[in-house]
Amino acid sequence: MQELVDNINGVIWSPALIYLCLAAGLFFSIFTRFAQVRHIKEMWRLLFKGKESDKGISSFQSLAISLSGRVGTGNIAGVAAAIGFGGPGAIFWMWLVAFLGAATAYVESTLAQIYKEEDEGQFRGGPAYYIEKAMGQKWYAIIFAVSTILACGFLLPGVQANSIGNAMATAFGSGDMVTTGLGAISSAKVITGSILCIALAFIIFGGVKRIAHFTQIVVPFMALAYILVAFVIIFLNIEQVPGIFAMIFADAFTPMAGMGAAIGWGVKRGVYSNEAGQGTGPHAAAAANVQHPAQQGLVQAFSIYIDTLFICTATALMILITGAYNVHGVSEGVFLIQNLPQDIAANSPAFTQMAIESTMPGIGKPFVAFALLFFCFTTILAYYYIAETNVAYIRKTFKLPGMIPVLKILLLSSVFYGTIKTATLSWGLGDIGVGLMAWLNIVGILIIFFMAKPAVKALRDYERQKDAGVKDYTFDPEKLGIKNAHFWDNKNNTKE
Repeated sequence: MQELVDNINGVIWSPALIYLCLAAGLFFSIFTRFAQVRHIKEMWRLLFKGKESDKGISSFQSLAISLSGRVGTGNIAGVAAAIGFGGPGAIFWMWLVAFLGAATAYVESTLAQIYKEEDEGQFRGGPAYYIEKAMGQKWYAIIFAVSTILACGFLLPGVQANSIGNAMATAFGSGDMVTTGLGAISSAKVITGSILCIALAFIIFGGVKRIAHFTQIVVPFMALAYILVAFVIIFLNIEQVPGIFAMIFADAFTPMAGMGAAIGWGVKRGVYSNEAGQGTGPHAAAAANVQHPAQQGLVQAFSIYIDTLFICTATALMILITGAYNVHGVSEGVFLIQNLPQDIAANSPAFTQMAIESTMPGIGKPFVAFALLFFCFTTILAYYYIAETNVAYIRKTFKLPGMIPVLKILLLSSVFYGTIKTATLSWGLGDIGVGLMAWLNIVGILIIFFMAKPAVKALRDYERQKDAGVKDYTFDPEKLGIKNAHFWDNKNNTKE
């Protein structure tokens, strides 16, 4: 089974998907006239502009939910893997992917806002909704929704929980072994799993508002704490910083591991980390209460910068400044650079732990453990919200009641099991689901662009109003030639 899953993943996550993400980012950057550069000041202003309402959340809360999904183990272990297999130059390609991916994030998040719906007193939307309304292909939308529910609602939460359980056991010990029907289990992991499930249940049974309120506090805190530790390490080694940046840029084009390795690993880990185009961010974007769809699109574009340019760069600089990394060659067991023992895994948090430990003895392991706790916990919350949105879509489509409580129970079961047991197969199955999401979403937003260009039309409309100096923005999809934007049509008709 594992071999079959690995083979399927090899096809889905082939270089074709990686370069499709990159090409889509370049394509949308050109057609939005590099909005991710032109509107940086506006992105920052809009972060705190939209207000929470009875039906929707604020722009900042939406950003926090989407960031909780983007910021995860990829920011710690993913960056280490990029350096370990692609050399320091891979970081340059991660930056490039973030720059181009910001345009893709704008497009998919603006589409989510344009085609959002009001469902049981709250805003919902995402790829399934805009694929159905803008493309007119309900079967395509259903495939996306089912793939998302399986991946984000059942498989991947257990994998994230497994990272938390392992990190806690590594930092504080496994405790006594308890014999159960599932085999011998670490008591520390049982306690960790129980606490995780209680905390998750309290939040997810409180609905999207409680998720938003939690993430808007925790996400900025965890990101700032992580960046602060990185800043201390950088400050203590400030004389090395110019040389590190020179090494990154030089190795990006004449890399020690070969041009293909640097580009391949940099692009791959960049896409994994910032998730631009994968269809995850639009779910939170649709829930925001804003005056104009383009506003939330710009806010979500900024989230790509936070994820990759800030947090991933912080990890990279810590690792490179302290020399806590190896660079693998083409052959097994061959290293182009070896600063650490060869049994240190490049695709784990070990590089980051050792980087912090070398400057702050006794802090590295527990700090990274707690960082993973917060990163993974908030990622599970984001997974739940994404899955719930797609369950709501399926429930609406097939008139199936009672699905959301079942989703909550399945997710909590997955989290507890994942904490106490290894979930290797779940990783592979979850990656299939996420890979299908990415293919379906990127192809979908490209087709939608050629059919009607709704996201670009929304941007042009927003820019016209901004240039005119209006204080209260409006959005009239009918006037712009955008069809099936029912929420905004009804909002305009109600005003009249």
